[in-house]
Amino acid sequence: MTYLSCWLKWLALGSLVAIAPTSLALAKPALSPSVSHVAQTSQANFSQHFQDLDIEGSIIIYDLNQELTYQHNPERNATPFLPASTFKILNSLIALETGVIANDLSILTWDGVNRSIPAWNRDHNMRTAFPASTVWFYQVLARRIGYERMQQWVAAADYGNQNIGSNDAIDTFWLNGDLRITPQEQIQFLQRLESNDLPFSDDTIATVKDIMIVERTPDYTIRAKTGWALVGEVGWYVGYVEQNENVYFFATNIHIRDQTDLKHRAEVTRRSLETLQLL
Repeated sequence: MTYLSCWLKWLALGSLVAIAPTSLALAKPALSPSVSHVAQTSQANFSQHFQDLDIEGSIIIYDLNQELTYQHNPERNATPFLPASTFKILNSLIALETGVIANDLSILTWDGVNRSIPAWNRDHNMRTAFPASTVWFYQVLARRIGYERMQQWVAAADYGNQNIGSNDAIDTFWLNGDLRITPQEQIQFLQRLESNDLPFSDDTIATVKDIMIVERTPDYTIRAKTGWALVGEVGWYVGYVEQNENVYFFATNIHIRDQTDLKHRAEVTRRSLETLQLL
């Protein structure tokens, strides 16, 4: 069985220390770093959630207003991994900005190839393909963008190690290629997205922020994206919570042993956010 067929078959939907972001290089890129902020230490038992779910991994939660970073497993948070489907955030931005797809409602016609994820076997627009993580849809967009433009935009966005590999890898580099990003870098990228500090138009950024919404209540809004890379058996859940005129960014990265672990990406994130009384 090839890697891609495995991907299509399997893709699916300890104490913590809170410290000043300067020690983790997580300061907001668009703003001047605080010179008066004194490092603060706080405890949050996120590790218990990993134990209860019987998973290994890490999480970062960054409180924008308080400039506090809570993290579990700092070493893993500084380790680069394939972004997998979390790259669809940037892929969407690039596709819209370059005009390779007219807008978020423009339909790409299904090629008729039956893939093992039933939700993929239909026509899609960006608003349906993003939450379904429809691989073929974003591979079409990547091929339309092309190697040179893709490399330029990935570098301009300062995304991870900025390495998309060779031209032949244009539609797989985020799945099994050379692109790598750390959980810390995911937080940095999300901060720039939220503050409109990425090299894209305000309209493009607003559209992508909108398609990222996974939950909206009277008290909070969550914007997020999952990811799963078979290479390295890595599962992601990245995004941010908007609540009470503040933003809390998160990047969860866990080891995926089998398909049953996939649901734990969002679950351990929710439990950690609840520990901070954010949900």
